[in-house]
Amino acid sequence: MDTKGFKSAVELLTKEKGIKEEIVYEALELALTSAYKKNYKSLSNVRVEIDKETGEIKVFSYKTVVDPESEVEIVVDETFDGEDIIEKMKLPFDERIHLTLEQARVIVPKIELGETIEEEVTPKDFGRVAAATAKQVVIQKIREAERNIINEEYGDKQDEMISGIVAMEDVRNYYIDFGKIQGILPKTETIPGEEIKMGSNIKVYVTKVETNSKGTVILLSRNHYGFVKRLFELEIPEIEEGIILVYSVAREAGNRTKVAVYSENSKVDAIGSCIGEKGSRINRIIEELSGEKIDVILYEKDPVKFIANALSPAKDVRVFITDETNKNAMVVVNDENLPLAIGKKGANVRLAARLTHYRIDIKTYEQAAEEGINIIE
Repeated sequence: MDTKGFKSAVELLTKEKGIKEEIVYEALELALTSAYKKNYKSLSNVRVEIDKETGEIKVFSYKTVVDPESEVEIVVDETFDGEDIIEKMKLPFDERIHLTLEQARVIVPKIELGETIEEEVTPKDFGRVAAATAKQVVIQKIREAERNIINEEYGDKQDEMISGIVAMEDVRNYYIDFGKIQGILPKTETIPGEEIKMGSNIKVYVTKVETNSKGTVILLSRNHYGFVKRLFELEIPEIEEGIILVYSVAREAGNRTKVAVYSENSKVDAIGSCIGEKGSRINRIIEELSGEKIDVILYEKDPVKFIANALSPAKDVRVFITDETNKNAMVVVNDENLPLAIGKKGANVRLAARLTHYRIDIKTYEQAAEEGINIIE
């Protein structure tokens, strides 16, 4: 084997794949040991050594110094009460892997029992045979190391937002390149109506990271409500710093999103901070969401006030908690605000219900009166 070429190949591999050199050499030594045993019908008493400076490969056979008359304790049975039945047996002496103390001291005068004597047994054609045999084993070890590196880097990215390059597309998915790995963005998880261009940089939300024997799979989304929450954290420093808190997010991707925010500091304008001067902050988020409408709602501990806020842009709503245990609420609005409260195809009330975690039943004053509910407008 060309030792210079071998060493260069290892250096290139460690640099390109980002794998530690020790891991590669450990995998190679294991593979070459297996190759030697297979091709030269060797016993288990061999080891392969690779000189990391020169790339030179050597094979060593070793024998252990033993006392042929010595006895070792062997467990031959186990009783029901947990006590082992032990017999002493003579150690089987095999001249292929053992030496007596007398034999060993002819070679190394001060050697003791249990120590080993090595002899280099590298065949002349070992480089060719070993390279061919070890290839698949080495590739497997390297893939394992790569999977570990990827898992360490991306294993904790679930529920986070990351950026990548749109690399490929098929009928069902986009494939987003993160450098060492590609994530899968199903087309069903994109924002309805948005255009995704090949080669463009894209922000995505990680819904699942799964590692199995075949590698790490990263599933992505842009229509998940968590994507909006992460965009708010990115664009609004007060949220990232914990000055403003996001209570909940309700989303119908491509249509409308409601985000409930608040601050424990009474001097902080939570809604104003999220919108930004002349809408600068919220507009950047809306642009990323391909024009999706966003309602920034003030969270209130009082569910009556919170539900009223959540039904924005509807105004003059009357909220009654009908079942606090099961979180049911009735909302009464005038005819003018009814369409706004319900929203197009019921979207506004659905989002308000998800945002507040209350089941909301909307009625007009006339409907309430017909059901015997007397509410003075």
